[in-house]
Amino acid sequence: MRLPALRGRYATGAVQTVVVKIGSAVLAPGASPDGAVFDRLAREAARAARSGWRTALVSSGAIACGLGPMGFAAPPRRVLDRQAAAAVGQQRLMALWGEAFDAAGAGPVAQVLLTADDLEHRARFLNARHTLDRLLRAGVTPIVNENDSVVYDEITVGDNDRLAALVAVALGAEALIMLSSVDGVLDREGRVAPEIVDPRQAEPWLRPGRSATGVGGMRAKLDAAQTARRHGVRVWIAPGRREGVIAAVLNREAVGTRIDPIVAGPAARKAWIGATVRPRGRLHIDGGAADALLRRGASLLPRGVVAVDGEFEQGAVVEILGPGGEAVGRGLASYTSAEIRRIAGRRTDEIEAILGYAYTDEVVHRDDLAIARGADERGAPQ
Repeated sequence: MRLPALRGRYATGAVQTVVVKIGSAVLAPGASPDGAVFDRLAREAARAARSGWRTALVSSGAIACGLGPMGFAAPPRRVLDRQAAAAVGQQRLMALWGEAFDAAGAGPVAQVLLTADDLEHRARFLNARHTLDRLLRAGVTPIVNENDSVVYDEITVGDNDRLAALVAVALGAEALIMLSSVDGVLDREGRVAPEIVDPRQAEPWLRPGRSATGVGGMRAKLDAAQTARRHGVRVWIAPGRREGVIAAVLNREAVGTRIDPIVAGPAARKAWIGATVRPRGRLHIDGGAADALLRRGASLLPRGVVAVDGEFEQGAVVEILGPGGEAVGRGLASYTSAEIRRIAGRRTDEIEAILGYAYTDEVVHRDDLAIARGADERGAPQ
C-alpha cells in the first residue's frame, strides 16, 4: 500500500516530534505477534520520519512475544509468570521491529528499556531525554519498552500508556499517538468522540474490559493523556489496525479521538521550570553567556559559568544570574554542583579530560531553560 503524504505544516518540520505508542492488542491479536502489523507500522513510522517528524515508538508486546517460548497458551495471571515471559519476549520483540524497519529501508532501531520511575526522577529523566534525543539526531528510531521483567506497576496497570506520556514529555513532543484495538474513545451512544476537551469528561463513558494481551484499557489511556496534555502534548487515541493511521492523524484527518493540550508546546515544561519549582542552587555567568542565552537562544556551556552557589544533584532546577546579579533564567542542571565547579570556565572539549566522562556539552540545555520574565526584553548586561 502506498502511504498517504503528510500535508501542510506537518510536512515542513514546523512540528518536530511525535511519539507513537502501540498496544499489545494491535501488535499481537490473540496473544500471537503479527509480523504484517510490525511491517506496516514500521513503514508508516519511516514515512513520518522522512516527512520531517522525529519519530519515537513506545512498544508493548514483550509478554505476548514470550508466551510461546515459555509454554503458555494464554497470558498468565501471575505477575511473576508475566515478568518471565517478558524477559524472554524482549529480544523477540526487538527482532521483529528490527526486521520490519530494515524491510522499510528506515535505518537502525535502538531498544530503550525504561520504567515510569526513570522518567519521574529528575536526573534519570535528563539522562533518558539526552539518550533519546541523541538517537533521533543520529537517524536511529528509539523503540521504548517498559522493563517488564523487573517492574510491577506497568505490568499490572499501565500497559505502557503512562510511560508513553512521560516519553512524550521528556522529548518535548508535539504529538502523542496512542494506537489501540478500538477506534477511539466511545461516547454514551457507542460512537467515536472526535474530540475531548478534558479526559475527565469521558469518565462516565468508560466500559469494563480489556484485550487478551493488553493491561491498560481506556482509563489508563485517558490518565496518560491527562499527563501529556498538562505538558503541552496533543494526544490522539486512534485505531492501530487501520492502514495509514499515523499519516491520517498527522494530517489532522477525522480519525480516532483528539485531546488538545492545556498549554501549547514546550511552554508548559518551561513554565514549570520557571515558576513552580524552587531552585536548588545558583549559577553565575559572564556577559557573553548571558548574551548567548538572551539574544541567540543558546544553551549554557561550561565556559560561561563563573561561580556556583549551593549543593545540588544532576537534574536540579538552578537559577542563572548575570554578571550584575540580575536574574537571567532558570534551568535543569545537566551536571551536579561539584561537577560544574570543576568544569566552570572551560571548553566543552575539556569536560571529559577533567571529569573522566562527559554527559553532554551543556551545563543547561536550551530546551531545559526558562528565561526570566523581562530578561529577554532587557537584553544581556553590557
